[in-house]
Amino acid sequence: MKITSLLILVLFINFSNLSAQTLNTFFTDADSFMKKWVKNGYINYGDLKEQFNEIEALQKQINNINLSNASDLEKKAFYINAYNLLVIYQVTKYYPLKSPLDKSGFFDKFNHKVAGETVTLNRIEKKYLILKYRDPRIHFAVACAAVSCPPLSSFAFVPHKIEQQLNERTRKAMEHEFVVKINKAEKKLQVSKIFDWYAVDFGKSQTSVIDFINKNSTKKIPTDYSVSYQEYDWSLNKITD
Repeated sequence: MKITSLLILVLFINFSNLSAQTLNTFFTDADSFMKKWVKNGYINYGDLKEQFNEIEALQKQINNINLSNASDLEKKAFYINAYNLLVIYQVTKYYPLKSPLDKSGFFDKFNHKVAGETVTLNRIEKKYLILKYRDPRIHFAVACAAVSCPPLSSFAFVPHKIEQQLNERTRKAMEHEFVVKINKAEKKLQVSKIFDWYAVDFGKSQTSVIDFINKNSTKKIPTDYSVSYQEYDWSLNKITD
């Protein structure tokens, strides 16, 4: 009995170590990929299609990752990276596209195997990120391959840096006029539709939206400014081939 219990313990420890090594490998590989391919938030999908094996290798890692022993921060970082990489994978697979919306069901019909579960991009974003964490900064870390999306990061999100990285991506997004556009003369603020679509994450009021921007930006907006939502540009976030 003692020998059997010891064997089970050894197997469990080895399995846990293997899972950790696999997840760490994924973070390292994802970081190398993003550093290589993302330029100012954009990707040359034409060039990437010619080297499709690079994104396909990451897609296979995402398929097979085991999260049973992962920490909450590891899961948070994993699913942000998984979403961004699978968007890139799917665009590249069907490229040339002018917009991700050119493929009907791009976000809610196409299935992916992620950590052993079959899910759509929408399910990753909503179930495993937005609803789980209720962290509004996540909206500026995930990118849907459109021009009006917050720019892609040129690095992978990693557990030990994720708080710093989420703050950085949120501040970076606030710098772009398609996220925050101020008209001082008319006391008007035009913001991304993200603030409308996910209003519950931003306090559901114009004042709370302004407070969020002021907290995460060098731009300081008076609370008496009117707030409206910009049209979303779904054109592909691509570098010209």
